[in-house]
Amino acid sequence: METDARAARAGWSRRRFVGAAAGTAVVVAVPAPAAPPAERAPAARERPAARPPRRDDRRRPLLLGTYTSAEGGGSGIGLASYDPATGAVTGAGTLARVPDPSYLAAHPDGRTVYAVDERPDGAVSAVRLADRRVLGSRSTGGAGPCHLSVHPSGRWLLSADYGSGSVAVHPIDATGALGERTDRVTHTSPPPGPGQQGPHAHQVVTAPDGGHVLAVDLGTDTVYTYRLDQAKGTLTEVARARTRPGAGPRHLTFHPDGRHAYLANEVDDTVTVCGYDPATGRLTIGAPQPTGSGGGTNYPAQILVTANGAYAFLANRGDNSIARYAVEEGGAALRLLGTVPAGGDFPRQIAFSPDGRLLFAANQRSGTVTVFRVDPDTGELRAAGEPFASPVAVCALPL
Repeated sequence: METDARAARAGWSRRRFVGAAAGTAVVVAVPAPAAPPAERAPAARERPAARPPRRDDRRRPLLLGTYTSAEGGGSGIGLASYDPATGAVTGAGTLARVPDPSYLAAHPDGRTVYAVDERPDGAVSAVRLADRRVLGSRSTGGAGPCHLSVHPSGRWLLSADYGSGSVAVHPIDATGALGERTDRVTHTSPPPGPGQQGPHAHQVVTAPDGGHVLAVDLGTDTVYTYRLDQAKGTLTEVARARTRPGAGPRHLTFHPDGRHAYLANEVDDTVTVCGYDPATGRLTIGAPQPTGSGGGTNYPAQILVTANGAYAFLANRGDNSIARYAVEEGGAALRLLGTVPAGGDFPRQIAFSPDGRLLFAANQRSGTVTVFRVDPDTGELRAAGEPFASPVAVCALPL
């Protein structure tokens, strides 16, 4: 048990190091608070918000993730708004008492947002947007949760623990609050890839078929497919797909056809096109392709596909660019069209606005969020407005 704990801490620290090395913001691990992980902090303290939007104001909410334990980091979930026409971002305060909310995801009904608490005693928190009330936190049972997603049914929250290489499931009740964990699986095989000390679950997403959940593990160079029991909230492994050794898979996104997916590999600086069988949940990983980086040190991060399936975008940390791909052959091929400067240092995460006309990039080292207009016909990106300052910006969630 002690050895496992040391390994988990080592992996969690490495993830922090990649984001902080050579950057202006140095992330440091801090001891976890003594409070038990279940049902922490029933209410939120927050700084006064800016002028609340008028009912006829077309501005939309923008939530921002950070590391509260980082030097120069934020104090909780950043609150902002953006103009869907211009992309201009305006700050609106902070939702405090959510520690290290490095990744955020919204419930399908738009009333609740969920945040990871990326600490050694990992947890996930629920926040009701109407009154900005923290509905409580639940332990993931693992270390350093770095990603979460909500099942399309709205009934289950899925989370990935980087430090312990595990995936957890929590039920979501009618109020949006989280119940006790219903399952947790840990990636114990295959052995860690080159340079890795153990499994590092980096993402967990539901496939378009709704019945399968895929977990991307950087440490084992493997994407695991689980069948989700939607009545019990339990996971049963049904397939594994291995990348080439040392690829370090980080993030996967599906094509709208549900039969293809695209995988960003952090360690070897590549992307791959994958085939997907909805009947079995089996993923087939193709040959590595370039990310458009200039040859220096680069860590591909999040990859997205437009709603019409015509273009894909990849955030390049290190090269500090966003790569644009044409999706061809019905989703079976990617063709690199070029890159544009990210407008900030170390773009950790990218996200589309709900209408797909804007793309937001959270730049960790420069502490900024940049916004781009997305041309619906060509997929070209054009900067929209000035970068918005946000401490150690690691996630942007436009609503």
